[in-house]
Amino acid sequence: MTPAQSRAARGLISITQAELAKAAGLGQSTVIDFEKERRVVSPQAIDAIRAALEAAGVEFIPENGGGAGVRLRK
Repeated sequence: MTPAQSRAARGLISITQAELAKAAGLGQSTVIDFEKERRVVSPQAIDAIRAALEAAGVEFIPENGGGAGVRLRK
């Protein structure tokens, strides 16, 4: 998952960085730093962010030549 995918996913489900951090069990600064690419966050933190977004109904679209993306699960 990329920082751009995280930002787009939050936009789809209308949640704040604070709400995502709480759902992922992380500090808000970790989510902010990841999305703004301020620092490298741990793979475990990225997995937690992704899991929280997926639990909220987001589906991640893999890179397949057309670009990675996100959408709402049907």
